[in-house]
Amino acid sequence: MSLPDTAAGRPLYGQFPTALRFSVREQSRNRLAALLLGLFVPAWYLLMTSIAGDKGLDFKLYATGETLRVDGRHVTLITAGMNSLTMISGFVVFDAVRKALNFDRRLAFAGFRETTLIGAKLLAITIVTTSIALYTALALLIYWRPGFTGWGTVLLGFMAMTLTYGALGLLLGVLVKNDLEGFFLIIMGGLTDTFLQNPLGNPAANKPALQYFPSFGPMQFSVGGSLADTVMWRYLGIGCAWAAGFALVGLVVFHFRTRSRRPTR
Repeated sequence: MSLPDTAAGRPLYGQFPTALRFSVREQSRNRLAALLLGLFVPAWYLLMTSIAGDKGLDFKLYATGETLRVDGRHVTLITAGMNSLTMISGFVVFDAVRKALNFDRRLAFAGFRETTLIGAKLLAITIVTTSIALYTALALLIYWRPGFTGWGTVLLGFMAMTLTYGALGLLLGVLVKNDLEGFFLIIMGGLTDTFLQNPLGNPAANKPALQYFPSFGPMQFSVGGSLADTVMWRYLGIGCAWAAGFALVGLVVFHFRTRSRRPTR
């Protein structure tokens, strides 16, 4: 990828579209992630529903304190969607950030402001991860039709999860030294995080300790809105807080990784 010829002389308002275009292109050109999104997500839904069956499960809503008796297949579908989102969104952002880090240094050296690069990277992550969440929520309709409000809460919960693990991918992309370390942390972290929230595979899924996991808020929000007609915005906010925390730490590290190459004026 080559630098724009007039990068150093480009006005500040003209830098952002250029930086955004580079960021979106890097994050959307991952063919393996596109293949996983197109084929793995529907197949994963099918596999998890066949495992879950129609077994009834107890799921605790912490906002009201009540324990719902729900169809295990529905809870498992939500968990399966979140599980696939954690891996795909984290993988896409991590891979793009790792590959573009040296180029971002060159952009900073060529005169692009770090605030511009950071803003473009955040917006690119939001665009890409939101698109992934929308596709995953639409694929859910093949196996379950929760109603418009219920599907809308599941979609928002999925968006919170993609933003969280996209931000984690950003953090790991600028922090870890090897690709294998980042992929391992994203895959194992996402699997463990979402698996623990499902009572089907985890008898301790309704324990208070799970409130300290990133998927807790989106899971509560999605289940409450789709299975109990209870929209709990506070829990969606908890998921967004995890995303903001990961993004903040990742951008601070990104700032120091690119600042060393900036020209002295």
